[in-house]
Amino acid sequence: MKCKYRHYYSVMRINAELLDFRAFLSVLACGSFHRAAQELNISQPALSRRIKGLERALGTTLIERSTRHVAPTAIGQQLRPLVARLLDEFEDSVLSIGGLGGRYTGQVTIASVPTAAFYFLPRVVRVFNQRFPGIRFRILDLSANEGLEAVARGEVEFGINFTGATRPDLRFTPLLQDEFVLACRRDHPLAKSRELRWRDLGGYPLIGVSQASANRAVLDQALGRAKVKLDWFYEVTHLSTSLGLVEAGLGISVLPKLATPQTEHPVIATIKLKNPVVSRTIGVVERHGARLTPAAERFRQLLIDEWGSK
Repeated sequence: MKCKYRHYYSVMRINAELLDFRAFLSVLACGSFHRAAQELNISQPALSRRIKGLERALGTTLIERSTRHVAPTAIGQQLRPLVARLLDEFEDSVLSIGGLGGRYTGQVTIASVPTAAFYFLPRVVRVFNQRFPGIRFRILDLSANEGLEAVARGEVEFGINFTGATRPDLRFTPLLQDEFVLACRRDHPLAKSRELRWRDLGGYPLIGVSQASANRAVLDQALGRAKVKLDWFYEVTHLSTSLGLVEAGLGISVLPKLATPQTEHPVIATIKLKNPVVSRTIGVVERHGARLTPAAERFRQLLIDEWGSK
């Protein structure tokens, strides 16, 4: 019978550590030794020593370096997917050995903006639960600002948000772009259009979220740069409330696509808006230097793998 861990024994024979391989992948993913060192929470000289040690152990150069350029060599490019698979298999084995893949031994706690918690997370949670059915989830559906504070205070391991990229105490990893669209009843005159310009909305009662909302801030900033002014007739606190008003025929609403029905709705239609296209960036928010539990780290990586290319 073949040994399941033969790859690990090979790694040990070349006198390299798993952290060396993780450093190699991080440098390529970040495109920078400086950013990779921050990602791994080690000093840049320590990171460079790990890469050089790995190259000595393998007897070849893996990364081409210059003051402006970091890229894998031909050998490094070939090694990259093999190393990624090695680490995935090893971490999955550790989780299983520790009981994390079977009976309950831990919990993942995250803070998510409500729209992402409703439409964005369930698919990834389902995939994760199939692999690690013993892990429980505690999901705090908070406003964008409340979610950032929960991450910053350490109340959750990480967050799903669309703000925080400019905060020095937090790290933001983009996942996908969520465009603002028009929501209206299917019997509304605008519902026949495949796409609309912002100026086409004039003359209709507009429903929007209040000025205290981070979604409103994203929208106002983008439209302000494009010199587009909207005349809001209704203002609500929650995006779901605006859809209720739309369904009742009280007006039309502008809101992120993730906040609209994700399947065919019998009453509400969504229409693309252009000139300009306005979007918010959904991403993972973490505290700098914070160490995630093995389960949370695996879930975070699954989020990136599932949604980072969309």
